[in-house]
Amino acid sequence: MLKYFSGSYLLTIVGVLCAYFLGEHSHPGGGLSSVFIVLVLAVLEVSLSFDNAVVNAMKLEKMSEVWRHRFITWGILIAVFGMRFLFPVLVVAIFAHLDMVTVAQMALSDADKYAGYLKETHAPIVTFGGLFLIMLFLNYFFNHKKETHWLKWIEAPLAHFDHISGIEVIISLGVLIGLQTVIPAGEKLSVILAGISGIITFLAIDGVSHYLERHEELRNAQCAAEGVKCAGFISFMYLELIDASFSLDGVLGAFALSNDVVIITIGLAIGAMFVRSLTILLVEKKTLAQFIYLEHGAHWAIGALAIIMLVSTVKEVPEVVTGLIGLFFIISALISSIIHNKKNIEG
Repeated sequence: MLKYFSGSYLLTIVGVLCAYFLGEHSHPGGGLSSVFIVLVLAVLEVSLSFDNAVVNAMKLEKMSEVWRHRFITWGILIAVFGMRFLFPVLVVAIFAHLDMVTVAQMALSDADKYAGYLKETHAPIVTFGGLFLIMLFLNYFFNHKKETHWLKWIEAPLAHFDHISGIEVIISLGVLIGLQTVIPAGEKLSVILAGISGIITFLAIDGVSHYLERHEELRNAQCAAEGVKCAGFISFMYLELIDASFSLDGVLGAFALSNDVVIITIGLAIGAMFVRSLTILLVEKKTLAQFIYLEHGAHWAIGALAIIMLVSTVKEVPEVVTGLIGLFFIISALISSIIHNKKNIEG
């Protein structure tokens, strides 16, 4: 295990120490609080990204050792500095009508002022994230080809909804329309635009990912005929797009726990590193099929987080709920998977 997670443990130690000293520097006595937030964010990222690890593992099995290594090295840099730092800054810049340089300087040097802008843009930010996550949640369960169900009494009926063309978009837009009935008049336009942007963003990422996947399958077929593993750059880009889409939930959900973009970046970076380490473990140990319900639990966690984010547009949700909801679903799915395995052995 040390072989796979040594980098993650090292990053955790460095991150926790940085979070402690940053917390003490910002607010004397706030070091332990910052450490707690970082650890909760890391757990949240891992729990919500487990399905991401599953997708990554499936793709990495077809890739060469060189590109697997690049996914861990180059990929983690893109994931941490791109999605975990630049993206939150970009979101605030868009909704606060400021340039990114100003927002970045504000986030690093004036956390209180940054928090003020963040509070003003809270409703559109969480609406964007909430609608994106709803699309992700529905797209997973509305799939009649999916044969394995965790909560069969609800997942089995949901699987047949994909026979209705565009049903995910219809439901998501319906949720957005319903949200307008409780949003203050001054925020309605920004919330509508943010929600529509979240839906469009998911459709764009999902469409591009499927396009790349189809082309990669053709290339892999040619390579298989030659008896080699040649999956490389296209698979790498596909994985980065998938990682970007899955990281949106953790990044946007993190705003409910902290306004400090540095603390958010540290926590999510630790989680992202553990997800990548877990991905390599799943590939090399071939243990992916042992816990068949974990992916389902992760998507239920995503659906729950989406609801929490939308509710938070009008009512504050306790941080402990946001931080632990994903962990609850993952543990439940893990226990169910273990029970399922025991029954198969006994049978």
